[in-house]
Amino acid sequence: MSPVLELDDVHLAFAGVKAVNGVSLHVDPGELFAIIGPNGAGKTSLFNVISGVYRPQRGRVRFLGQSTLGEKPSTIAGRGVARTFQNIALFEHLTVIDNLMLGRHQHIRYGAASAIAWLGRARQQEIHHRRFCEEIVDFLELEAWRRQPVGLLPYGVQKRVELGRALAMEPKLLLLDEPVAGMNLEETEDMARFVLDIRDELDVPIIMVEHDMGLVMDLADRILVVDFGTPVTTGTPAEVQTHPEVVRAYLGEEVSR
Repeated sequence: MSPVLELDDVHLAFAGVKAVNGVSLHVDPGELFAIIGPNGAGKTSLFNVISGVYRPQRGRVRFLGQSTLGEKPSTIAGRGVARTFQNIALFEHLTVIDNLMLGRHQHIRYGAASAIAWLGRARQQEIHHRRFCEEIVDFLELEAWRRQPVGLLPYGVQKRVELGRALAMEPKLLLLDEPVAGMNLEETEDMARFVLDIRDELDVPIIMVEHDMGLVMDLADRILVVDFGTPVTTGTPAEVQTHPEVVRAYLGEEVSR
């Protein structure tokens, strides 16, 4: 089975400072792949390369077998790459449903005139898109807040809404940038459950960047460790936890032998 995503010897630098230094990886269908590393290790820069925000100076990026180099972020999103961000980027005065509907924009196939007339295709598609968003509300257990402005919701619920907006795009690959940052234990456990459900029930492959090592080790199928933009190792959670260079990067000490 072909990988969903492939990066081959990717290099990205800013004014001579290497943010990504020779990273190669692949993500298989149905896989939850994690990227970890200390602050400044290049994790978000990798996400920006995958989503088209940055174009690397060297290397290849292939999504579903086709190169994405030089494509706009909107084009890559339209091909099925959805993303959440470290900092919540919702429209706080809009309701949960309206924020989810924004994730459907690439699936809208009618123009302004049809929308104003509210007839035919526009009406049918609006009903379809809202029904799809209501399914996400049920999936992420957001029923209690569906008509509330998101700016009034607890932080953990807002993070769930942002996840829902990404799911509204019907992604073929989901990028999660620190999905549990700032959450308490209960919120983290809820998010972990939803992330697993996305992989297992919706069959959406995931790349997750996260600093919560307990969460990463519990959820990930494979993990890439980067340090100062350079790949350290890739392996299963068990393999990564005992790798000498990983221990040194995080703890500044050697693994006892």
